[in-house]
Amino acid sequence: MTNLDHGKFSRVTTTFHSLLALTVFFLFFTGYAIAFNTELWWMVELMGGNRGVLLIHRLAGFSLILLTGFWVSYMLLRSTSRSNFRKVLPNLRTDLAAFIQDVKFALGRADERHPAARQFAGYKADEVPLLSYVGKGVIWIFTVELLLLMISGLLIWRKTWLIDFYNSQSVVMAFVAFHGLLGVIMLMGVMFHTFEHGFHPAFYPVEMKAFLPKDRTPNFHDDPDEYETTGIERLRLRPSWRWATNVMAVFVVVGIVSVMMASLSYGGYPVPDRLQFNEGSVLRTIGVNIGMLVLLIGLVLSMYGNVLRARYMRTRRETAERATAADGGESDAGRDGGLEDGTRTETDGGTGATDVRALGDGETDHSSDE
Repeated sequence: MTNLDHGKFSRVTTTFHSLLALTVFFLFFTGYAIAFNTELWWMVELMGGNRGVLLIHRLAGFSLILLTGFWVSYMLLRSTSRSNFRKVLPNLRTDLAAFIQDVKFALGRADERHPAARQFAGYKADEVPLLSYVGKGVIWIFTVELLLLMISGLLIWRKTWLIDFYNSQSVVMAFVAFHGLLGVIMLMGVMFHTFEHGFHPAFYPVEMKAFLPKDRTPNFHDDPDEYETTGIERLRLRPSWRWATNVMAVFVVVGIVSVMMASLSYGGYPVPDRLQFNEGSVLRTIGVNIGMLVLLIGLVLSMYGNVLRARYMRTRRETAERATAADGGESDAGRDGGLEDGTRTETDGGTGATDVRALGDGETDHSSDE
């Protein structure tokens, strides 16, 4: 079993992930509309001008604080969540060894990746950890960034506290620069995160494990020990995957570089004058808007995943009701989360492959291993 088979999230975690993504996207859209108002003037007007943008940004910020407070309480109060938390903690020996071997592999000095970094290579769950050092890094980096953004955002909002405490306005500008720098760093991470999980060949165009709870994921009923791998090598790619991935990769690179250079040009950070761009650059305006397009694609994919989840759950309920009406008892679909209407494919080569997107568009071009 691979990472694909772990059934990532519970029902609460799935809902939290979707709400967190929605909140973060709104914070990005409003925050960068404020920071780059010359390039994103249309976004400012769309959200009701300067006052409307600030209002939405603050509401999204408070929503983020409430979500974080709920999530911390949820993780601390549940024994299962506390045990899962241990899996996220870095293992210096294993994770460092995996990182070093991956670097050697990228440089052609190692024949294969480290076993702890093969979540998407067809290995079974007892052979690889749930999270690689990359996954752990993403979680901890995002956590620290969100915490610092919330604290600095509150201090900027109540800037009179800072002025009274430090008896200086310069400290407020320093917090604004720090807040903006954190936002730029997190923006790059979110762009890459969108690309990684939306355009990975095993997930394209959306990773359903991020939207479908573990207790609602179709189960594999065969004996996994009879097979050497999960059958991930049998995944079928959609014809659009190659060109869509290439286009999205270009957008991500252009968006990241443009936002970084635009941040430098406004003098918000201590950089030499010769590195700064002149305001009003057409290329920079195009680049920053491409960056916002990448965020919009991420938001659309998040919404699309929730739509597919709703369709899947509705079809599952209807299938269970039909089966119950036919035999007067509880259906198999209701017990094990499986479907009986053709969305489950053959269990060949050790895979219980399911394409939830088939519920929406009638295709089964790509499967996720169960």
